[in-house]
Amino acid sequence: MTSRVEPGQPEGLFDDPAGEATAPSAFAGSVPAAGSSGGRGGAEQPLAVRMRPRGLDEVVGQAHLLGPGTPIRQLVDRDVPMSLVLWGPPGTGKTTLATVVSHATQRRFVEVSAVSDGVKRVRAEIELARRELGMTGRQTVLFVDEVHRFNKAQQDALLPAVENRWVSFIGATTENPFFSVISPLLSRSLLLTLEPLGDDALREVVRRALADERGLDGAVELDPAAEDHLIRLAGGDARRTLTYLEAAALVVEDGRPIDADVLERAVDRAAVRYDREGDQHYDVISAFVKSIRGSDVDAALHYLARMIEAGEDPRFIARRLIVHASEDVGMADPTALQTAVAAAQAVEFVGLPEARINLAQAVIHLSLAPKSNAVITAVDGALGDVRKGLVGSVPMHLRYAHYKGAAKVGHGQGYKYAHDHPGGVVAQQYAPDPVHGREYYRPTKHGAEGRFTEVLARIRSVLRGSAGGGRGRGGGQGG
Repeated sequence: MTSRVEPGQPEGLFDDPAGEATAPSAFAGSVPAAGSSGGRGGAEQPLAVRMRPRGLDEVVGQAHLLGPGTPIRQLVDRDVPMSLVLWGPPGTGKTTLATVVSHATQRRFVEVSAVSDGVKRVRAEIELARRELGMTGRQTVLFVDEVHRFNKAQQDALLPAVENRWVSFIGATTENPFFSVISPLLSRSLLLTLEPLGDDALREVVRRALADERGLDGAVELDPAAEDHLIRLAGGDARRTLTYLEAAALVVEDGRPIDADVLERAVDRAAVRYDREGDQHYDVISAFVKSIRGSDVDAALHYLARMIEAGEDPRFIARRLIVHASEDVGMADPTALQTAVAAAQAVEFVGLPEARINLAQAVIHLSLAPKSNAVITAVDGALGDVRKGLVGSVPMHLRYAHYKGAAKVGHGQGYKYAHDHPGGVVAQQYAPDPVHGREYYRPTKHGAEGRFTEVLARIRSVLRGSAGGGRGRGGGQGG
C-alpha cells in the first residue's frame, strides 16, 4: 500500500458534508464526519487510528526518544533531513512517529508497505521524491513499514536515496535490525529503539480515548477493575489496548460501564487475576519455578500460560528460566542452559505471541531434565568461605611472572605447566592455604553429571598427590 500526503493535507483528511475540510485524527487517520458519534461505532475509522497523535506533544511513552535534542526533535523542530530505523514491538508508536514527523514538518509523506510493495514501487517513489526535491525543494518522508520483510535487493534499492538524502527514510521493524536490515542501510540511519508502553502510559491512552471527541467522547465509562484487566491484556501495545476498548464499547449496554465481564465477552479473553507487582506475581512465579524443579511439566506449562495470558513481561519469564537452568539442572544436563538462553533470545527477536512456543520448549526441557543443585551449592559454598575471610594469599608459584624482576621475588617459581604432564593434570596447590582442600563442587549421580563424579575424584587425587579426597568440604546449600 502506498499513500501520499500533500503539505497541509494530512493523511486521512476528507471533506465533511458541508464541504469543509475536517482536521486530521489523533492517530493520523480520519475523524468522524460532523455530527457523527465518535463513541459507539459511528466513526468510520478504528479507534486506534482516530486516536493516533498529531504532534509529538500528544505522543504517550517513549520519553527517551522525544526529549530536547533527540534525533526526532531535531527532525521535527529544525526540519533536519535524516534517516531513521525505528525498532520496537507492535503498538509502541513506530507508525505514529513517522506520521507525526511528516505532519509537523509539512513534508510530502509516502508510506510503503514491505508486505505488499516491491522494489519497482520503491524506485518509482524515490524517483518522484528526487524530482520533487530538484524542482520545488520540497522534501519527502519515505516510511517503509515492516522493512525487515524486504529482501537484500529491495533494501539495496533504498541506498541511493538515503545516501544522497533525496528522502528522509524512516524504516519500522519489529525484528532485530542487526539481523534483518542490511548493514549499509543501517549504517546510514540512526537506530531508535522503542520500548513497550508501561502501565501508566497505557492508562493515559485509554483515558484519553474515553474522553476525547475523536475517540469515545464520554459515551461510556470504564470500570477500574476492567481498566486493570485491559492494561494486562495489552502487553505494552497501545493499538491492542484501543482495539479491545473499542470492542467493549460496541457491546456494552447503554448506561452501563464497561466492567470485566463486558471486556471478557468483547475480546473473548478471561480475566486472569494477576498483579505484576503484588502477591499473584510472586506466588505464580514461585509455583512456576517449583513445578520445574519438581519435574511437573504440566503444572509448569499451566503457570507459564497463566503468566502469558495475564500480560507478564516475557523477558522476566525468560530470565527466570536462565537462572533455574543452572540452579536446578546445572551439569546434570548442560544443554538446559543453552535452551533457556536461546528462548530468551527468541523473546527479543520475535516477541509474543510467537515466543510463547520458545518459552514452552524451554519449560518442557527444564522440567524433564535430570535435576542437580550442585552448581548453586558450589558457588554459594565458595562465597560463604570468602565472606568468612577465608581468602589467603595467592600461592607464589601461581602469581604473575611476566615482568622484569618477578623472579627475584619468587613469582612463578616452581609452577608446573599442566600440559607437560600425562592427562593434563599435575599435583600442585592452586587454592590459597585457608581453603586448600575444600570441596565446593559435589556432583550428583543424576543425568550427565553422574560421569563427573568419577572424573572429579580422579582429578582431585592427582592434584593432591594421593588416592583420597580433600581435607574439607565446602559449606552452603543453594536456595
